[in-house]
Amino acid sequence: MADEPLILGIETSCDETGVGIVRGHTLLADALASSVEEHARFGGVVPEVASRAHLEAIVPTMDRALTEAGVTLADIDAIAVTSGPGLAGALLVGVAAAKGYAVAAEKPIYGVNHLAAHVAVDTLEHGPLPEPAIALLVSGGHSSLLLVDDLARGVTPLGATIDDAAGEAFDKVARLLGLPFPGGPPIDREARAGDAASIAFPRGLTAAKDLAAHRYDFSFSGLKTAVARWVEARQRAGEPVPVADVAASFQEAVCDVLTSKALAACRAQGIETLVIGGGVAANSRLRAMAEQRAEKYGIQVRVPRPKLCTDNGAMVAALGSHLVAAGVAPSRLDLPADSALPLTTVSV
Repeated sequence: MADEPLILGIETSCDETGVGIVRGHTLLADALASSVEEHARFGGVVPEVASRAHLEAIVPTMDRALTEAGVTLADIDAIAVTSGPGLAGALLVGVAAAKGYAVAAEKPIYGVNHLAAHVAVDTLEHGPLPEPAIALLVSGGHSSLLLVDDLARGVTPLGATIDDAAGEAFDKVARLLGLPFPGGPPIDREARAGDAASIAFPRGLTAAKDLAAHRYDFSFSGLKTAVARWVEARQRAGEPVPVADVAASFQEAVCDVLTSKALAACRAQGIETLVIGGGVAANSRLRAMAEQRAEKYGIQVRVPRPKLCTDNGAMVAALGSHLVAAGVAPSRLDLPADSALPLTTVSV
């Protein structure tokens, strides 16, 4: 609707410089500049490299987004920016830029939670989010289960990773297999030619005693170690490593744990909607397994298209739009960049 506020979102929490523009639940622009290739030779994200890349990219990315949406900064009704969590230096670039644009254009500013934005972005794909809902957030730094009663006011954490997050495990296993960084897409591709049942890798925190203490928590460190030991044993024996089978078996273990715990939370809470977000949500096996298993219980699975799963400005704009529509007050102009912003804080 033309009378809905026009919201601009800025995302710089890690290695993607994103600027998105939305009106209500309609995405008008999603401009992105990635520094992932600059980090690939290090096998992971280097914070200082990411910060410098954001500095170089933020103005051109902003210009592209405004051009794509066919609007000017003066047309924008509010600016949302990722305030945390993320890399401190990277966050500072986005927050400082948002403050500058907000002051120059005399617009209100909303500092938002990066993880809550991964939930909000689904509204651009599937419309308003039924509340309550369960959200499974899976990315390089986070594997979390959330109860979303009212996204504008706060969320309730049900479980989180206690060591390696799912995305970290994908990156580390990809390195073991000689696959490029980031590890998620190449493992997904290799797994399509592999046998997911060929290797019995462990499912962390799924034994009865673990479920008693960590019902909705995740652990992928042991799985990563199991893959490393399996690969090393083959190499010591002078045998070839079946990369596709290892990738498929590893991926199956990760997706099995994520989907089983997420659906268990839905059933225990009596909730019929599961939202999956974050970079790992782009994984084809995770999407397929979640939908197959959820159908048995009458649970609807909502997953944005892959481009909206990874970090982007559209998700920040979507959350900003949700906050404005809910009547949440804007942030103060001295809002911080908080690398450890808790999940329970949706807006700063």
